[in-house]
Amino acid sequence: MAGEVGLNVLQISLPADCTEDEVTDEVLKLNEDPKVHGLVLHLPTALLSGRVLNSISPEKDVQGVTDVNLGKLVRGDLEDSFAPPIARVVMELLEQHGLLAEGKTALILGNSGALEVALQCLIQRRGMLVLTSGWKVASLQKQVQQTDVVVLTSEGPLEFLPGWLRPGAVVIDCGSAHFSERSDGPVTHGGATPRVGSVDSLAAALRMQNVVRSACRWLRQQRYRPWRLRSLTLQPLSPVPSDIEISRSQSPKAIELLAREVGLLPDEIEAHGKTKAKVRLSLLDRLKEQPDGKYVLVAGITPTPLGEGKSTVTVGLAQALTAHLKLNSFACLRQPSQGPTFGVKGGAAGGGYAQVIPMEEFNLHLTGDIHAITAANNLVAAAIDARVLHEATQSDKALYGRLVPTVNGLRKFSPIQTARLRKLGIDKTEPGALTPEEIRSFVRLDIDPSGITWQRVVDTNDRFLRKITIGQASTEKGQARQAQFDIAVASEVMAILALTDGLRDMKERFSRMVVGSSRTGRPVTAQDLGVSGALAILMKDAIKPTLMQTLEGTPVFVHAGPFANIAHGNSSVLADKLALKLVGEEGFVVTEAGFGADIGMEKFFNIKCRTSGLRPNVVVLVATVRALKMHGGGPKVSAGAPLPQEYVDENLQLVADGCSNLRKQIEIAQLFGVPVVVAVNVFRTDTEAEIDLVCRIARDSGASDAVACYHWSRGGRGCVELARAVRKAAQQPNHFRFLYDLQMPIVEKIRTIAQKVYGADDVEVSQEAQAKIDNYNEQGFGNLPICMAKTHLSLSHLPDWKGVPTGFLLPIRDVRASIGAGFIYPLVGTMSTMPGLPTRPCFYDMDLDPDTEQIAGLF
Repeated sequence: MAGEVGLNVLQISLPADCTEDEVTDEVLKLNEDPKVHGLVLHLPTALLSGRVLNSISPEKDVQGVTDVNLGKLVRGDLEDSFAPPIARVVMELLEQHGLLAEGKTALILGNSGALEVALQCLIQRRGMLVLTSGWKVASLQKQVQQTDVVVLTSEGPLEFLPGWLRPGAVVIDCGSAHFSERSDGPVTHGGATPRVGSVDSLAAALRMQNVVRSACRWLRQQRYRPWRLRSLTLQPLSPVPSDIEISRSQSPKAIELLAREVGLLPDEIEAHGKTKAKVRLSLLDRLKEQPDGKYVLVAGITPTPLGEGKSTVTVGLAQALTAHLKLNSFACLRQPSQGPTFGVKGGAAGGGYAQVIPMEEFNLHLTGDIHAITAANNLVAAAIDARVLHEATQSDKALYGRLVPTVNGLRKFSPIQTARLRKLGIDKTEPGALTPEEIRSFVRLDIDPSGITWQRVVDTNDRFLRKITIGQASTEKGQARQAQFDIAVASEVMAILALTDGLRDMKERFSRMVVGSSRTGRPVTAQDLGVSGALAILMKDAIKPTLMQTLEGTPVFVHAGPFANIAHGNSSVLADKLALKLVGEEGFVVTEAGFGADIGMEKFFNIKCRTSGLRPNVVVLVATVRALKMHGGGPKVSAGAPLPQEYVDENLQLVADGCSNLRKQIEIAQLFGVPVVVAVNVFRTDTEAEIDLVCRIARDSGASDAVACYHWSRGGRGCVELARAVRKAAQQPNHFRFLYDLQMPIVEKIRTIAQKVYGADDVEVSQEAQAKIDNYNEQGFGNLPICMAKTHLSLSHLPDWKGVPTGFLLPIRDVRASIGAGFIYPLVGTMSTMPGLPTRPCFYDMDLDPDTEQIAGLF
């Protein structure tokens, strides 16, 4: 019958002696198979336990036997549940013969189970009186004599039943119809009882109808679904408590609930505890036809060492859009590095009443992505030095024998070795067919130790790892060399994670990573080392963005965490793409670029947007009165030290002078043709006059609007005016453009950024940097975008030069290449890729209560 209507049926026959566990395991596998839309158990009664029945996914329970489906049936939720097909057959037959009428009586005779419960609910809902009974009840004859309809749900001593029926009573026999291949269906008793039709064939048809309904539901689930988000209520206190106290005062929604509210399917998330979950990239394929929402970038003016609250504004804006303006929105943030968290800056979950929660989980480890990056990066480093050692101490024959060993009498190339052969132009697949010259070419990478550009990483600020000597043990046979550690978030693996658009692309990028040069000047890649497949394995879970929530229950994606001063400084392309699909065409995705607009925003446009193909609708430029006072000539600000009085007292002149930096950052944003809204992140020491002055100057400088924001003390409610301004600006025409053409020479691209963005007169390229540029051009890497590694504390290369520096040459002391990530990064001035700890790091204030396991001192 299924074949006739076009259904595919798979019959799985289990051994006669199978156990409950084996049945359950088989059911769970079928639950996970998206090609299976219905599941029927035809098993001995002994195996049909509650545990086995309830192992069936309710969405695939076309027999209607799980507690979930029965519960929905009892509740009356017929559209969202499956009733047992036999129960529906009984209802169909009673309907056809006019027997469903108020005042009539039905007796359900048989065992107590799912079928009996379903029948009782369905018949009672039609106004009939329903009696239930077993075969051995003493009053059975009396009950039968009082009923209009008898439904037999199991076999019993039928020989004495006919004489009990009153005239006109109908008997429907379901006892043999559960799974039988053929049956006579309902039987007549006593000659006077009418036959009302066949049960088994109709039950089979309705069972198949349930499969079709299940498939239709599945198809509907694949489409975009409107959000049903419940916001969490905030009760802000004054004075504002510490960040960690505020975070703990709110009870976050279960992550499965949040996922369901924003339209994620159960099989699209992988929960990590109760408050965070990885989101699978299959979502992009499911919603590929769904139009993207509005794309908002949060950047900032040149900050003080204290930071100016871009993450806080990002969270506050998302809370305002969703909890208060009732618009779908997602915040997309970077995962914080452990270095700053324990060093000087603290965490990056936002602050006050605009935070991602739980903030401890956000700031510490999260789902282990940075640890995976560290492991992948250092695997490459280990592979480089091991290869140099082995090539230096073995003959071509010995190397070939170990690289392509005979295993169980069979010798063959691995897939990654076959790829290397193709790269070398060797079109052979049999290891024994290579000539001595081809063998030498295959086994010798001939890495120049002085040309190794790949560094080890650790996610800790450790200044003493900036220059080290490795290979000093006697076992390394004289292969000592100078090397260094970078902070983990500066790794090219991190940059690739942030820029990739999927697993296949990530694998290809890993294979292209250049780790050094051979003695003849050829680039050596991770694929040449044979390690790129292993890197993909280490990163297969890290590629999935992590779903969390704000204090007001607004969804957040946390993914990737490259620094903006030594990397490109933006959260992942994948997080933004997933969020843009989920929010819907009228929704908003608010993503953040690190540090000032001259660094994070410039790289967002010239690197991230080139890679993703996405175009932002609005730039939100965050400014603070204290930072503007610093740019106006105020005294130096240091983390951990009290603010000088100039930053506490009203000083309109300092603010006005410092707005030169704000004007410059607005000008930088306008270079890319995107509307700008200025968000003044208000601190309690700011005065109304200072705030009004900043807003007026911002509008006069070309900003679409400028708004004071109080999200830190009020949550999303304090950011509603900014949300309205952003919504309005997003409707404006967008004339997005890149700053430079990729075909320009490397030095000219660097010069364009230096002059148009930083305001430099020109660039000063060192001999070492020029030699590397020439080498990259020879290797074919001249058409990549530029990722400047520069201090974030000034538009220039000098951290103490505030405001808008002019009349300077930008020194390019070194140039490196991240070929897998897809950019060239010049090092400006004395920029270091490994931060150090201050005299008094943040960890002095951190502690753990051994009884409650609560963390203290994290901010």
